[in-house]
Amino acid sequence: MSLEMDLSKMGFEMFFRPYQVLILRFLWTADSSAKSLEVWNNIKAHYEGSISRASVINSLNAMVDKGILDYTEKTGKGGHHRVYRHRYSETKLREYLASCFISKLLEEFPDETRRTLNQLGISQW
Repeated sequence: MSLEMDLSKMGFEMFFRPYQVLILRFLWTADSSAKSLEVWNNIKAHYEGSISRASVINSLNAMVDKGILDYTEKTGKGGHHRVYRHRYSETKLREYLASCFISKLLEEFPDETRRTLNQLGISQW
């Protein structure tokens, strides 16, 4: 999976745009799943800028592709649609992102990463 990290940001915004963090937070608090329209309506109510439904759908699908979200296909009024749900709890997503980051460091800078982790008292790597 390919995630970009911006070390100048804090929290989930190191990996996601602000509205994408709102998407995740909404899905964590939704009953268990939501259609893109429900997600978009919630984001519009809480996002300080304007956001198109297409941007929300593209983000939902990108998070599916990255393994962050899951979906099921449903048929209903208007044809087929996806119903999205989180794949990880908030805590598990933090662990997953940390694991991705550390794994990439170990891949790119194995000796330096191991030395640094050992200096920090983390020796299982």
